[in-house]
Amino acid sequence: MERYDIAIIGSGPAGLSSAINAKIRNKNIIVFGNSNFSNKLIKAPKINNYLGIPNVSGSELKEQFQKHLEHMDIEIVNEKINSVYAMGDYFTLSANEKMYEAASVIITSGVEFSKPIKGEEELLGKGVGYCATCDAPLYKGKVVSIIGYNKEAEEEAVYVSELAAKVYYIPMYKDEVEFNSSIEVIRNRPTEIVGEKKVEKLILSECEVITDAVFIIKDSVSPSQLVPGLEMVGEHIKVDINMNTNIEGCFAAGDCAGKPYQYMKAAGQGQIAALNAVSYLDQNK
Repeated sequence: MERYDIAIIGSGPAGLSSAINAKIRNKNIIVFGNSNFSNKLIKAPKINNYLGIPNVSGSELKEQFQKHLEHMDIEIVNEKINSVYAMGDYFTLSANEKMYEAASVIITSGVEFSKPIKGEEELLGKGVGYCATCDAPLYKGKVVSIIGYNKEAEEEAVYVSELAAKVYYIPMYKDEVEFNSSIEVIRNRPTEIVGEKKVEKLILSECEVITDAVFIIKDSVSPSQLVPGLEMVGEHIKVDINMNTNIEGCFAAGDCAGKPYQYMKAAGQGQIAALNAVSYLDQNK
């Protein structure tokens, strides 16, 4: 398996800045994200505090980022990383059924603003998960509920429906959803996941369903669930001035590393994280 120098999780301004600065220093990098870079970015109507580019829309700034990446020959890998494990002198990253290795990691995954559902954290690993395609084989012939925060979650629901006896799909967005008859769509707000030693049922605002598993598919996994042992301060990753986390070789930048939530600040922190990741790699050669 190829081992990258630096794996960057997230394709917002912090992640892209990390990528550019690491590439300039001839590091072998991999960037995980999506073609829009950041949903928050493309939805921004006007940005006035990004130095040198006044009165720009989020989509226009995204085009500038795209040109810079093309100039640097940097590509985004459209994969969602579900877990990162420190293995000593390297890290393993899992994305659905794929595994990646990197000597260092920079987390630029943004902030997940939705709060956990009651029972979610207590039943994590006991029927609650964040990657339906990873764990679907465990629920062959059983009942699975998928709470989807984005259209990509629909693909996971279709995959799971080929194994499970029954799939409930709870979309947390307003777009039209079309499935075959084996998937039942429920447009209710989930309020609680119930179970003693494992998931038993999902309570929604207007009904409840008996289920063996609940998968919550969001744009990003919260950092504390992404990297076991990562030290947090509230909902943010604890970092020092060099963007080091408490795990050696793991850095963080952007919104996930604290306020203010500004593109300019994220890009600057991304650069700091990349330069310090490069120093870390050079010292450990």
